[in-house]
Amino acid sequence: MAMSPKLELRQGQTLVMTPQLQQAIKLLQLSNLELTAFVQQELERNPLLEQGQDAPIDTGERGEERERVAEGPDGPADLLGDVRADGATAPVAPDFEPADVTDSPADRVNGEPMGAGLSMNGPIGSGGSLRFDDGEFGLEQTLTAELSLKDHLTQQMRLDLSDPVDLAIGAQLVEMLDEAGYLDADLGEVAQRLGTEPHRVEQVLLRLQRLDPPGVFARGLAECLALQLREKDRLDPAMRALLENLDLLARRDMDRLRELCGVDQEDLADMISELRALDPKPGLAFDTTPVQTVVPDVFVRPNPTGGWHVELNSDTLPRVLVNTRYYARVSSTARSKDDKAFLSECLTTANWLVKSLDQRAKTILKVASEIVRQQDAFLVNGVHHLRPLNLRAIAEAIEMHESTVSRVTANKYMATPRGVFEMKYFFTAAIQAVGSGEEAHSAEAVRHRIKSLIDQEPAGDVLSDDKLVEVLRGSGIDIARRTIAKYREAMGIPSSVQRRREKRLTA
Repeated sequence: MAMSPKLELRQGQTLVMTPQLQQAIKLLQLSNLELTAFVQQELERNPLLEQGQDAPIDTGERGEERERVAEGPDGPADLLGDVRADGATAPVAPDFEPADVTDSPADRVNGEPMGAGLSMNGPIGSGGSLRFDDGEFGLEQTLTAELSLKDHLTQQMRLDLSDPVDLAIGAQLVEMLDEAGYLDADLGEVAQRLGTEPHRVEQVLLRLQRLDPPGVFARGLAECLALQLREKDRLDPAMRALLENLDLLARRDMDRLRELCGVDQEDLADMISELRALDPKPGLAFDTTPVQTVVPDVFVRPNPTGGWHVELNSDTLPRVLVNTRYYARVSSTARSKDDKAFLSECLTTANWLVKSLDQRAKTILKVASEIVRQQDAFLVNGVHHLRPLNLRAIAEAIEMHESTVSRVTANKYMATPRGVFEMKYFFTAAIQAVGSGEEAHSAEAVRHRIKSLIDQEPAGDVLSDDKLVEVLRGSGIDIARRTIAKYREAMGIPSSVQRRREKRLTA
């Protein structure tokens, strides 16, 4: 058979991920902080995007949206689109009302129309000012810097050490401290680096270990506790023996500890109580890192008419607008082909970003509404009634793909009357019930039940894993012993033998 070139026409279907679709998928899995940073970058890159100004949120009757989506070059060039979430598309029960996030009509500033909405960077505050030459500026408005651990130790070191070599060694040791106040360094290497003798570095270290707070410059947990006990004049031979055998204390081997320390049960209990009163990480008292609170993406509140009211947190929704008036003015003066192509690309990107943010908000609201509907018993009665749930159940209910639900629930939080939970918290594995016709139990609810049983166990009747299996099966939960051991270890609960030793000691 001869080989010859020829032309053929074939028809087929392929799925292509366009850059716009990839961006929309990426926005789904971003947290509110990451989304704010992404939108800020787009605002700096795209001249046709504007940031909306702060304005009251107008939900209207049933949250009717007032949407103005930007049109192309041939459309009206007055004003553009904004971002909101509309709950009309979310399938919910009759007693369930998802809330909508909309915006009020646009305001006009100096004759130019500006979109009303939520600003990503809110107002500084009433009476606030960032200018030092402002007449309203006061010294009390400035923030004072908190004293760090290294600064605190350096001030004390300069009062205690006078020799320049000792000060240089002390400064080096201070810089090598971690945030907990521990020193993880080889003194021989420090001496070689500074060109001095190792015993002199050791002498400086002994003087630094007497600084405040007690326990700093320790090279291990036992030494940290010993320094604090020495400060309290409680470092006797029995306490030294206890510090040398902290591994036995972790295993609750009290009989062996009493033998090594040479004390009775009452004295050992007092010594352990003293250790518990100490600070194993003294340097963390100077930690100036601000605590980052979780900002929920969705609020769930009881509905006065019954059911639950679900609404998006408008503070986490960056509001961006497409300035088509500016596009019309600039495009009319563009002459080169490159300028026109750049403006066209900017307009397309801006419109797509607005639509992607709007779709993201709607999808989050739809998924959150279905989660609340599925976990209604948990919101009413607590964690014991948490139902087993997977991504497929939510995806089938809202007619979306599982991967979409997975992206939506990643790094998103929901504020409920039971507390603030990550959306992933509501997806737990199922543990079968004893009866074939009984409903399965949530793994999280079973873990909570195990912890409650252990917390309530009496000192004379500690529940073993086998006993927990019998109790749970009596409650209709079919669970294996190894599963209970796995859940118990994950919650940091010791075994029944260790708990019995500890309860006997504290009895």
